[in-house]
Amino acid sequence: MSLRPTFSRFVGVLLLTLAMPNFAASVDPFEEVNRKIFGFNEVLDRWLVKPSAKVYQWVMPSALDRGVTNFFDNIGEVSNVVNSGLQGDLRQSGRSLGRLAINTTVGIGGLFDVATDWGIEERNEDFGQTLAVWGVGDGPYIVLPLMGGRYLRDALAIAPDAYISPLDQVDDVRTRNSIWAVKLLDKRADLLDAEALISGDRYTFIREIYIQQREVATANGQVDDDFGDDF
Repeated sequence: MSLRPTFSRFVGVLLLTLAMPNFAASVDPFEEVNRKIFGFNEVLDRWLVKPSAKVYQWVMPSALDRGVTNFFDNIGEVSNVVNSGLQGDLRQSGRSLGRLAINTTVGIGGLFDVATDWGIEERNEDFGQTLAVWGVGDGPYIVLPLMGGRYLRDALAIAPDAYISPLDQVDDVRTRNSIWAVKLLDKRADLLDAEALISGDRYTFIREIYIQQREVATANGQVDDDFGDDF
């Protein structure tokens, strides 16, 4: 199955999200259902995704692993350029474009993060953050099968972000989906060590991590982040 959304779906998601009310009264009004979906995701992760990520981490030399992560981060600069521009932050959009150009050329297709070495720091921007700048409320916290927990606003922003990703422009469906799978596996492998930080109720801990990080992201880092970038 193709992961590529059509332009009409992109517009539909945009209009639906802009019309979405703000469920400020309760962050997690669907907690009972969310926990069931979370449990399903945990089983899938425990028996399939996490073991695969461990094998990936074991067979990949650290330098190559870092290169793969850099490659996908560089592709993500396209989203950073577009979303920064949509937010009216043309200066940041230009910085992201500069990072994309430098790392794609001097960094050999993004395998090396030369831009950071040159003092041009990365700042991730997604369509959920763009909608927040446009005044769209967070919405309730929901847990999606396979994708995990996020605000409703950010869940509806998945399709637009996928639409503008260069990964989605690969014509062959099998190749495109395989690239997405490698990206997700690389990301999961990068999170293996961070799991040691989880304490108490796993569902609540991960939910609060997400909420904290989205607060930091939508404020462009202008709030205290107690957890860093590990989750």
